[in-house]
Amino acid sequence: MELKHKIESVLFITGEPVSIKKLLVILNEKRENLEGALEELTKDYASRGIILIRKEDEWQFGTNPENARLVEDLAKSAFTEDLSRAALETLSIVAYKGPLTRLEIEFIRGVNSSFTIRNLLMRGLVERIENPKDARSYLYKISFDFLKHLGLSAVHELPEYEIMRGHAEERVAQMASPEKNMPSAEKPEHTPEQEKDE
Repeated sequence: MELKHKIESVLFITGEPVSIKKLLVILNEKRENLEGALEELTKDYASRGIILIRKEDEWQFGTNPENARLVEDLAKSAFTEDLSRAALETLSIVAYKGPLTRLEIEFIRGVNSSFTIRNLLMRGLVERIENPKDARSYLYKISFDFLKHLGLSAVHELPEYEIMRGHAEERVAQMASPEKNMPSAEKPEHTPEQEKDE
């Protein structure tokens, strides 16, 4: 498989900005080869609905500015809809265990959660902050808007907070166990049809 196709897969699955350093580690490639492939990808996507965005030393997929109105309308319609089962599940995990990384969220849920996290960020229910332990990743936590919506002044006022947080911490601790595997990046989230059935 061509290097640029590998990069494409990594950026798609990650769903958030990825640094050159992180790509170097994941793909085990020379920096010049990586930068060349990224430039090729940028040209390949230049005239598409999805484009490759670079901010300093990080890369991420984004929507073409020409479709800004369409994306804005779609986002507004999403805000008027009820949260999906996947969104509620993810929101609960962030509320009781956050701040935590995307990988920790996915380990607890057992599925790729990039799309759901992005949706919660857009709704303003979740915030993304820098990870002090790893500059290559982010932490996700509950937003002030979420607390205001529930009429709470602090996260620890959530029902059975200590008990639920303890369960979540036990689950995340399993990530360090060698016999436990991280959720497959290719395992999809619930589809809208599945969520309706559930």
